[in-house]
Amino acid sequence: MYVPPPHGSNRGAAAGGAVGESLRTYQAWKGSNVFFLQGRFIFGPDVRSLVLTISLIVAPVSVFCVFVARKLMDDFSHHLGISIMVVAVAFTVYILALLLLTSGRDPGIIPRNAHPPEPEACDGSSEAGGGQTPQLRLPRMKDVVVNGIAVKIKYCDTCMLYRPPRCSHCSICNNCVERFDHHCPWVGQCIGLRNYRFFFMFVFSTTLLCIYVFGFCWVYIVRIRDADHSTIWKAMTKTPASIVLILYTFISVWFVGGLTVFHLYLISTNQTTYENFRYRYDRRANPYNNGVVENFKEIFFTSVPPSKNNFRAKAPQEPVVHARLVGGSFVSPNMGKGVGDIEMGRKPVAWEEAGLEFGELGGTPSSEGLENKEGGFGEASPDLSRDIPVEGTEGRAVLHPRRSSWGRKSGSWEISPDVLAMAAGVGESNRVGSGNRSKMNGSI
Repeated sequence: MYVPPPHGSNRGAAAGGAVGESLRTYQAWKGSNVFFLQGRFIFGPDVRSLVLTISLIVAPVSVFCVFVARKLMDDFSHHLGISIMVVAVAFTVYILALLLLTSGRDPGIIPRNAHPPEPEACDGSSEAGGGQTPQLRLPRMKDVVVNGIAVKIKYCDTCMLYRPPRCSHCSICNNCVERFDHHCPWVGQCIGLRNYRFFFMFVFSTTLLCIYVFGFCWVYIVRIRDADHSTIWKAMTKTPASIVLILYTFISVWFVGGLTVFHLYLISTNQTTYENFRYRYDRRANPYNNGVVENFKEIFFTSVPPSKNNFRAKAPQEPVVHARLVGGSFVSPNMGKGVGDIEMGRKPVAWEEAGLEFGELGGTPSSEGLENKEGGFGEASPDLSRDIPVEGTEGRAVLHPRRSSWGRKSGSWEISPDVLAMAAGVGESNRVGSGNRSKMNGSI
């Protein structure tokens, strides 16, 4: 789902310089993240799930301290009885701290580009003729070599960059994340390069806490049985809180314990959850696997890389490029704002900005380039010389939406200043005599 930027982040920066200068990066952020304390904490859009996660941890520990640990303080010696409750409380605080480190920090977001990379001209088949620009395209994939093994990297339409190896675009947070593992709804954040260690420690520590509560609940039941000289079943009826906690922790330990074992396997083989689910290394070598010992060192004994984003810094103003004539056709200044990505199964939403522009001018956007009946996308390259302009106010033009050259719907890409400068001579000759027509609404 396309999430519009905060009010005034882009349009305000373009319309008024004073407004744009006061914006911080977290205020003009184009992802779906939620920020707290003026950009000091960054969460996913499902941050409300943290309330449920914290409740599932704090509530049973509170019941344990009140109905089990407090009673055991009387049965054991003074220091040993207090230590049972102290350990439970301290362990819970430690787990909550790990939860905050997992969900409240940058997981490894790669900043978006202001404009896409320089497009490559098609080889030989399309030579530029007089007044006509060559077809431009961006390769959908590129090959890079990692430890002697070729790895494919994809171009991200939304972030307008080639994703580094092991990077993927999260459709929930709408960001490209380094070493993307998965998006965890329980912590309300992506799990990536900068928080995977804390995520694993959180899951592992929660498993230990479940075992701790489970064990001491049975200790309390046995103490009641020995004190009353009764059966274990009669002792269980005298402490219903212990029965509830035993059932709760038994079910929970299968979930968090199973998750711990699964991630131990992933760490030992240097895989991510995303890679494992897509079976990337079933029939070929894993270029990142350096052996069990080195793989564990990479996760637990290496420094966490610094964030590539300074959320509290002033956001740079995006350059405003007016529509220019290239090869007899208008080039829109709105090109370069991709709004969709289907990497994680999200259906892209395209041409929302183009639709808004057409609505303002009273026109109707062309249906060319939209999704076909079979749900597929075209393969045509954007031939800039074939775009049909829609003239509006002076100095502004909007293109009919077209299909991208990499085979999916997306927002158009922004023409670089070098290309615009190259086409300046052609544009000036075509502008003559168009002054009167620029005041008319409608499309040619």
